[in-house]
Amino acid sequence: MQLGAFSISLNVKDIAASKSFYGKLGFEPFGGDKEQGWLMLRNGETVIGLFGGFIEANTLTFNPGWDQNARNLDDFEDIRDIQKRLKADGMAFVSEADEATTGPASFVLMDPDGNPVLVDQHR
Repeated sequence: MQLGAFSISLNVKDIAASKSFYGKLGFEPFGGDKEQGWLMLRNGETVIGLFGGFIEANTLTFNPGWDQNARNLDDFEDIRDIQKRLKADGMAFVSEADEATTGPASFVLMDPDGNPVLVDQHR
C-alpha cells in the first residue's frame, strides 16, 4: 500500500511564532496562506503543516497521488481502494471517504495512542 506524501500537521497557537521557531531549525515555507491560518514548511524531504485552529490535535497526514514535493503522481492507489483494504483488515474509521465518488476525498483513523491519521487525496 502506497499512502503518498507524508507530513505532520501541527495545531499551533501562533502561526508567526511557530514559523519563526521551525525556521531556526531550517524549515522554509513552500505553501499555504498565513492570513487563512495555515502554512506548509519544508526542510529537505521533511514537511510540517502549521494549522492555527483548523485541526483539533497534531495529526499524521498522508496524501495519495502526491510525491513528497506535493507534485502529482501519474500512478497511485486511489484513497477509496486504500480504504477498502483497511476495512478488510478490520480497521475502524473516525470518518470515511464516500466510495461512490471519484477525485478528492479523505478518511481519518485513530492510532492506538489516540493520534489522528488523516489520509487526504487532493485529486
